[in-house]
Amino acid sequence: MLADASGVMPQSLMFKADQEFFEQALDSVDLVVHGRHSQEQQRNAPLRRRLILTQRVADIGPHPTNPRALLWNPLGASFEDAIAAVGVPIARIAVIGGTDVFGLFLDRFDVFYLTRAPGALPGGRPVFPDVPRRRPEDVLAEHGLHSEPSQMLDAEHGVSLVSWRR
Repeated sequence: MLADASGVMPQSLMFKADQEFFEQALDSVDLVVHGRHSQEQQRNAPLRRRLILTQRVADIGPHPTNPRALLWNPLGASFEDAIAAVGVPIARIAVIGGTDVFGLFLDRFDVFYLTRAPGALPGGRPVFPDVPRRRPEDVLAEHGLHSEPSQMLDAEHGVSLVSWRR
């Protein structure tokens, strides 16, 4: 799960080592792609270019308050058109969720970082469509990604990370 039933990431899912990994990864990309409820609150967040998925626009449009963001409706414009509309060269992209956003990119990910925190959130919004009926690992494998060895991010809380690569 990536959020509680209301779509909020609760404190029970926030672990210092995971948040540091997340922030460092976002500092290395040219564009952050996410749904309208997914956000990240790191110190560099306001500096990041964003593409925010929503059905509130027909295709691609400006964000009403963030000049570094565009709104994108995948039903009205292709991802390539949305990237072109950003207007600057984009080499590295991070997709930070939610469920439907991750589902949209399953066949495009070069790498997906799957973090596990046992018992942190027993229910809520799943990381991918088809979860919890299927395990996230099975969904990633079905879409051509392969797991690397697990890394322990926080031994005290059992928080681990597995990189899944195409």
